[in-house]
Amino acid sequence: MTNLIVKSAVKDKLSDMNVSSDFYDALDEDVSELLENAAQRADANERKTVQARDL
Repeated sequence: MTNLIVKSAVKDKLSDMNVSSDFYDALDEDVSELLENAAQRADANERKTVQARDL
């Protein structure tokens, strides 16, 4: 699986918290699903461009 998130950016955003290693995998899966759904919505609307409204 391709990593879609940047771990250091997540650590920076959650700087006041500890982050478990399995959190990154779960977050990456959620992002992957979000992107897939957005692409399907754009395709359903006969567009090749994924837009913010597809999220």
